[in-house]
Amino acid sequence: LISIIIPVYNEENTVEEIVSRVKSSLKEYKIEVIVVDDGSRDRTGLILDTLRYQGQIKLIRHDHNRGKGEAIKSALKEISGDITVVQDGDLEYDPEDLSKLLEEMSEVSIQVVYGSRNLRAANRSGYLPFLWGGKFLSFLTSILFGQKLTDINTGYKVFRTSLLRSLNLRSSGFEFCEEVTAKVLRRGITIKEVPVTYRPRKFSEGKKIGALDGLYAIYTLLKYRFKFGREQNSST
Repeated sequence: LISIIIPVYNEENTVEEIVSRVKSSLKEYKIEVIVVDDGSRDRTGLILDTLRYQGQIKLIRHDHNRGKGEAIKSALKEISGDITVVQDGDLEYDPEDLSKLLEEMSEVSIQVVYGSRNLRAANRSGYLPFLWGGKFLSFLTSILFGQKLTDINTGYKVFRTSLLRSLNLRSSGFEFCEEVTAKVLRRGITIKEVPVTYRPRKFSEGKKIGALDGLYAIYTLLKYRFKFGREQNSST
């Protein structure tokens, strides 16, 4: 069983299509789709209620916006699959790529697979400060943890569920990417990267990450590399 976690916040224009495309692209797998409505204030909630009524999804609802990391932690309490996929609620990533990521997980030794935007030359670059900011964070991660990675902030991440649950995730927002990557690498686990298609959207289309998230991402990497700050589970 594959569990697909889709955190969403104000995605009325894309959420129905992304659920449909995910389910269509993974017909050969047994899947469950868990959508976390992270306090949406548009029609997202109404659309998700319909999808839940139709039996298309499992729905978790936050009464206010708590962040991507909190949405993923809420979903982890409810999933049933042996493998967990994190899928963004917009259309920047192509669900047709999911099967490529899952094929890598057929190798028992592989515990984590990331879909890398930067390994596919044909992808559009989008807003340049965010492109180079993401590349810098991946470079910094590679230096700090000793494994070369090209795209730690990808919206396509696949994990063995038992591993993901064992990481004692603490992050609330987009810095989830840095925390989960750092904790996996600190355990000496190799992250497999696979090229994926990427079509960046504009802020006018609903893009939400900002410059402050980049600064907090750097702090998060340093915190888990040098083990400062509050962390209850010393094994991570």
